[in-house]
Amino acid sequence: MKQSDSSGLRVSGLCYRVEGRTLLDSVELSVSPGESVAVTGPSGSGKSTLLMCILGLIKPQAGTITAGGREITGLKSAQLAQVRRATLGMVFQFGELLPELSPVENVALPVLLDGGRHQDAYRRAEELLDELGVPAGSTPTGMLSGGERQRTAVARALITEPDVLLADEPTGALDPDAKEGVARLLFTTARDRGCALLLVTHDLTVASRADRRHELQGGILAEAGAV
Repeated sequence: MKQSDSSGLRVSGLCYRVEGRTLLDSVELSVSPGESVAVTGPSGSGKSTLLMCILGLIKPQAGTITAGGREITGLKSAQLAQVRRATLGMVFQFGELLPELSPVENVALPVLLDGGRHQDAYRRAEELLDELGVPAGSTPTGMLSGGERQRTAVARALITEPDVLLADEPTGALDPDAKEGVARLLFTTARDRGCALLLVTHDLTVASRADRRHELQGGILAEAGAV
């Protein structure tokens, strides 16, 4: 398990408006290492936009984002890419894997693209896949089950040992059994590895597993049940 003294994820005063709509209105959010937070809300409310701002793929009009002790808002593209690779892991709804590659090749790819040694990357990828219950053989990832593909996506997000793990509707395309397995995996992995997990989902049964749940509506992010 990665031992981290990072501050996890901190979002402060985040504002994003587009085409006259306010999707994020002075959003405040903190997720500590090992803690999980789920964000729910109607379709189009800005849940995915929040994740894209944290990844640096969308530039907010105001506010700051700090991940793993590094402020990432305002960084130039090369610096942002470096911090993103070192600090953030992302799990997408449909995995965003390369279907023609094997699971181990998909998982090792982030390390290889960052200049890591081939042998080390593949060894670590095999360890992660074994830990997460995915066959690491030569079968193309596109031929795996939905649950296996999503567990492969989780392994790929974890191989760089990120301080912050982001997940965008990670169970939305899965059948009930696979959904249960992937949800359990995400929350236990974040806790055991000391990652700050921020997950957005429409599924309240998945969101209920988180340590805290927030709801995003009308640009306002508020903790569910808070007075």
